Parts: sequence; structure tokens; C-alpha cells
Amino acid sequence: MKSISVSIKTIRLSMRMDGSYHNADINVYDDILQGHSSHCLDFYCSNIYTTGRGRRVYTRPNHGVPFLSNSDMTTQDPLMSCNYMSRKYGYDEPSLLKEGMILTGRVGAIGQTAFVPKYWEKYKMMGSDNIIRIVVKDEFKNGFIYAYLASKYGNLSFWKHATGGVQPFITDKMVAKLPIPDMSITFQEEVDDLIQESARLREEAVNMVEQAKKLLKEKANLEDLVPEDYDYYGHRAADRKVSCFSINRKDITTTTINAFNLSERIRKTKKKIQSHYVCLGEVIENGRTFSSTSSSSVEVSPNKGVMFVNQKDIFDNIIKGKWVSKRGFNSANCIQLGEVLVACDGTLGESEFFCHALYAGEELSGKLISSHFMRMRGNGTIPMGYLFAWLDTDYGFRFIRNTQAGTKLCHPIQKLFVEIPVPLIDSDSMQEIDRMVRDAHTKRYQANCNERQAISMIEQEIESWTK
Repeated sequence: MKSISVSIKTIRLSMRMDGSYHNADINVYDDILQGHSSHCLDFYCSNIYTTGRGRRVYTRPNHGVPFLSNSDMTTQDPLMSCNYMSRKYGYDEPSLLKEGMILTGRVGAIGQTAFVPKYWEKYKMMGSDNIIRIVVKDEFKNGFIYAYLASKYGNLSFWKHATGGVQPFITDKMVAKLPIPDMSITFQEEVDDLIQESARLREEAVNMVEQAKKLLKEKANLEDLVPEDYDYYGHRAADRKVSCFSINRKDITTTTINAFNLSERIRKTKKKIQSHYVCLGEVIENGRTFSSTSSSSVEVSPNKGVMFVNQKDIFDNIIKGKWVSKRGFNSANCIQLGEVLVACDGTLGESEFFCHALYAGEELSGKLISSHFMRMRGNGTIPMGYLFAWLDTDYGFRFIRNTQAGTKLCHPIQKLFVEIPVPLIDSDSMQEIDRMVRDAHTKRYQANCNERQAISMIEQEIESWTK
């Protein structure tokens, strides 16, 4: 445990008694900055602000606009996890997130930052009042500012200025006073180019996956689902009919007696698949899913062991995870390129990651994965990128949700899961969809590499000042 001593004089001058403000690592960085020219963040910005807490009336996606929280803003796909605000009662123009904004958490998620890509504007995404918006002036490089704030030194600055005990918070006025060290224009341009390219690649990746799913549904002659096609837990319209149905006793097996698993809505939805199809178990290795076994929980320094990824981290833009010791290391727990994963523990809220599918691209390959995922490897029947695209459609997601069992913490029933129908379209189209999925995840990986490089350049530059 680290301990530091702080003089009464220092406390009186700073008017701060909280330990985070006087953290030794922060003060070392402050000493570095004092020997280097810098400007406060507000020097570079036209506006730094939060919005008021407006009326929150949540609704279904087709009746609202995406409303992002602190945690949503850093995920690969905010549309997967966010709530939707009513267009009629909750829409608020000042809350809209605009291209090039830098976002950071006001409460709880101190130091967590995001760079708003162009495609967010297409969906008219709104942000909560717990998100601080940073708008950089046109004459400065917003990519450079973002990379600095996302670096370990930017993070230290956030925590130095934050306050609060149980739930730390930082205000827009505090953020405005964060020091940004001066660096050469050429250097700033290099960093900015990397961040802008990263944002462009992420947008291309999102569009490519959407195009892949659209092509799949077109080839399978499937229309988008509407709320009447499935059962769900969430915001309901007043005119939504109660799902009532009867079932013959002979049709009830020992697998389940849960009405959710026997849903009449889902049964009718499955009949919409007119093309030839097979059960999921027929296209995966051994006809069933598998999960990782227990692994080391001894944390080590970054890059000294192997990265361990859990269900909370895996949906982030840049997966941070935690580094654990290789002692007792089981390589079978490492993700292989091309695996398809499903988050298999959680609750049934519409904004939960539970039952959402993932494709293991370069970003996930080789990492340790927790046991809270159902893992699938192909048997050569269909490409795994195609399988991911299907499970990531509205049909695939609802079919997976239909297999769940449990009350508070739910989990798919294996026997029902492997019976999920997978439509088979022409081979050329399946290969094309697979290619689009793989290319999209490669772009995502390249975007993350660019961002890591930009942040690393800033950290190395600052560290060079002490040599």
C-alpha cells in the first residue's frame, strides 16, 4: 500500500484534503508539467458543458432516439445497450451528441472518455446529463486533445480534479481547468490523423456489419421484426396484446415448462423462415457450445501475463480487461480467431448485453475469456462470420433470448439453444457475408491499434521530458 505525507501548507493552498488530489503519481506528473509550457483545456475549446436533467420518458426503439449513458458511450455499438428516449416527451436538442465532440463521465466514470464519430449524428443520439461535452475550436486538433485526455496522464488529471467520496464526480468547470501540455504542431497533427482515421475505420466497420445483416435477411426473404413478433421485458405500448396461448400436455417435455421458452409469438416468427434452414447444432463443432474453465485470478502488471476478459469489458471499443498470471494457464480458455461467442449470464432488460453475439476477430484472438460466454467453433458447414451475422440480427437475438431460463440471473438452456434455426442461403452470398464480417472486425482492430498508438505517442513524449 502506498502512503504519502502532505504538509499543512499544501492543504491550505489547495483547499483540498482528499487523497486522490495529493496522490503521489499525480504530483510527479504535476512536477513534469511545471517544467513545460501548457494551457488549460478551455483555451482550446469553444464550449465545455453538461445538459440539464430533462424529462426521461423511455420507449421502444421505433418510437424514440438513442439515449446514451456514461457506460454506453465507450461500447462498440451503443445502439445495443442504450435506452431510447421518447421523441415526443424526451427529445432535447442540446443533448444531441455531435461529430468530433469529446465526451467524459461526470459522475462515477471519472476519466472515461469517448470521441464522437460521424455516424452517431445519423441516429440523433442524445447523451445524459452525466456526460460532459468538450467542443474543441476548429483551429485546434480535437483528435490530439482526445488522445491526451485518454492517456494515463490525462486520466491522472481527471482524478486530481475530481472530488467526492462514495461516488466521485467532476464538473465541467473542473474539466475546463485541466492542463494540456504544449506539443509541436507536427506532433499534434500526427496524433490527430491517427484518431481521425480510427473514427473513420470504426464507422466503416459498423456500416459493414449492418450491410452484412441486411444482405442476409434479403437473401432469406425476412423482414424486420416488430414488437408483436416476440416477447420481451421492457417498455410496452398500451395497446400491446397479452400473449396468451395453450399447449398440449404431450408437447411439454422435461426440458422446460417455462412459458417464455414455449412462446407462441416466437413459434410464429420461426415460421417466417421460408428458405431451407438447419439447427444451430448442425453447424458447430460437436453439435454443442462450450465454455471456458476456471483460470488464474492473480492479477499481474500489464503485459506480464495474459489478458483476461469478462462480460463487462468485452463489448467496449477498446478491450482493457485485466492481466492475470500464466500460472496454471490453460490454452483452451484462449479465444481462437473466428469463434462466435454469446454472453450467457445476465438479466432480460432490453438494454442488457445478455444473449448478444460476438465475433472473435484480431482484437479478441488469444485472450483469456471468462466462463460467462457460450463459445462456438464451426464444423465447416457454414462460415462462422455468416453464423455471427445471423445471431446478431433481430431474429437471432430474439431466438437466443427465447432459450433462457432463470429468474434473477438467467442462462440459455443448451438443448433449446442448439435447436435455433439457421437459414441457409446460396453459398456465394454466405461467403460474401462472412468476408464482410471478417473485414469489419479487421477494421475495428486497426482502429484500436491507431488509437493505442496515438495515446502511446503522447505518453512517450511526456516521459521523454524527464530524461
